[in-house]
Amino acid sequence: MTITQLYYVLAVAENQNFTRAAEKCFVTQPTLSMQIQKLEEELDILIFDRSKKPIELTDVGRKIVTQARNIVNESYRIQDIVDQQKGFIGGEFKLGIIPTVMPTLLPMFLKNFIKKHPKIKLKIEELTTEEIIERLKDGHLDAAIAATPLEDENIKERVLYFEPFVGYIPKNHRLHTNKKIDVADLDISDMLLLEDGHCFRDGVINLCKAFKNQSDEQFQLESGSIETLIKLSNEGLGMTLLPYLHTLDINEKEKENLHYFNEPSPAREVSLIYHKSELKMQIIEALQDVISGVVRGAIAFQNVKIISPLPSK
Repeated sequence: MTITQLYYVLAVAENQNFTRAAEKCFVTQPTLSMQIQKLEEELDILIFDRSKKPIELTDVGRKIVTQARNIVNESYRIQDIVDQQKGFIGGEFKLGIIPTVMPTLLPMFLKNFIKKHPKIKLKIEELTTEEIIERLKDGHLDAAIAATPLEDENIKERVLYFEPFVGYIPKNHRLHTNKKIDVADLDISDMLLLEDGHCFRDGVINLCKAFKNQSDEQFQLESGSIETLIKLSNEGLGMTLLPYLHTLDINEKEKENLHYFNEPSPAREVSLIYHKSELKMQIIEALQDVISGVVRGAIAFQNVKIISPLPSK
């Protein structure tokens, strides 16, 4: 049994196809198939049910894949040990970022990070929290930036910053004349929300539920982006809540519609998250150092109350 064979097994399990798996592993399909067959013969079992389309794991195959993933991840740790011993911070690093953080945070730190760590080849992808957790567990991401806490025993979290919620309230709205707003003022029935799947949406719903201001009716209007929510609000279709960093980029006229909460301000916790196996920790620590440095000057709020990003049950 070899680590290469286990790596091939993981590739087939992911792609459910020998040809696609071979392409991902940069080997020929016969080579990959032969190595997996050798492993099955050695173990005297079948890992894959080849009669199914797409290919499926057998019952024992599912257990083998779980253990194979642990073994392959641990094999990568050897290179990690060598890199840390040499003080090397480089190589490919796959980073996921949730959609409501990506457009504001990435421009703040990316150029600085690349300049400081030119040997790191960052691969960045915008993903939902659900997709991020799945890919961290499968080993297809090295780390991610997401709203926390996630309460997942397989995921470790390093808090980067606390980002307050800010009300965006147009002039025709009942709360526009309030200099500051309270959470108790919110009514979900006249709020614009992000579409399902965004953790910031879940945070807003949890915030309103805490004060029983959740309507039993379907939400009036939902959108896929914060920029669209602002435009819809400008049309008089309701108020919305924005993450604080988004408020820094809106124009001066729109800033007249911003209303801050009385303290403690509701806020989301944004963290650098990674698998408990703790691979590539030198790069994770380098990311944390750069991001914390740039955000520290942008967010001065201290008295905040963290709102959970987990969907309400």
